[in-house]
Amino acid sequence: MRDQALEIERKALQELAEVKDLPGLEKFRVAYLAKKGVLTSLMKRLGELSPAERPEAGQLLNKLKGTLTERFEEARERILSRTVEDASFLDVTLPGREPARGHLHPLTQVLKEICQIFGKMGFRVVKGPNVELDYYNFEALNIPRDHPARDMQDTFYVSENVVLRTHTSPMQVRTMEKQAPPVSIIAPGKVYRRDSDVSHTPMFHQVEGLLVDKGVTLGDLKGTLTTFVHQMFGRDTSLRFRPSFFPFTEPSAEVDIRCVICKGKGCRTCKNTGWLEILGSGMVDPEVYRFVHYDPEIYSGFAFGLGIERVAMLKYGIDDIQLFYRNDMRFLRQF
Repeated sequence: MRDQALEIERKALQELAEVKDLPGLEKFRVAYLAKKGVLTSLMKRLGELSPAERPEAGQLLNKLKGTLTERFEEARERILSRTVEDASFLDVTLPGREPARGHLHPLTQVLKEICQIFGKMGFRVVKGPNVELDYYNFEALNIPRDHPARDMQDTFYVSENVVLRTHTSPMQVRTMEKQAPPVSIIAPGKVYRRDSDVSHTPMFHQVEGLLVDKGVTLGDLKGTLTTFVHQMFGRDTSLRFRPSFFPFTEPSAEVDIRCVICKGKGCRTCKNTGWLEILGSGMVDPEVYRFVHYDPEIYSGFAFGLGIERVAMLKYGIDDIQLFYRNDMRFLRQF
């Protein structure tokens, strides 16, 4: 065993002298000094010796372990000292690198801008549930059961009388139930319809607006929406109102803006019409007032609704709504 111990010492010291870094030093420790290393294996063989040989062999192995441990610590100090010297060119007083910071999603940015524009005009923001009663989503908005108008909004039903809301208009009824006129609100939030293509997604965002007071006219509606369009797209943006149909407004109007891509000359985006639809609007139908106990002989008002994705696509010239939801950082970093 003496010869074997001397050979292990010679080999170990030679390997230790060649170690140049901390990973190599750790590899040496595991090979020789760890619980499953060479020295531990050798000590387990002491039982194979005669009682007379064991004391001397034990002292020899303990001395070997002490020698290797001492040389191991010396090598460790040597490597650490050289590592510090090699890093002496670093200036630790320099400021650190600032971590990358995120920013708001383009839809959130557009939503905040819309709320700010209407907020300056006196509209208050209200929010409501995404899972809505059929009564508030349809019936109280003058859309009774089996009415053809429901076909305009393919709907996700949770149960017979509970739906994922198809618009944020239910908040108009909920607000009027709790508040006497005047009412001036906008209701932003997520809505759900069974649509999915380059211009539609099953989940999207809307902002609905409502103003009810004495003497509110169609002229007030046109002035409010004209102000919004000019604030959002610039004062040189032309817009037009054209007749339409919505169950809860009468008269109703779609609002178009001059195509932001071709500036009205005609292109694929605007289908060569020079105009792009941006929102729906109208004067609140007196039938809606019946559900909230407002007197239509005293009060009048207007309502409007617009899609956040639609506004963002027009504002930034985006032709595929799916881009907003793919989480592609190459796209999102542009905003």
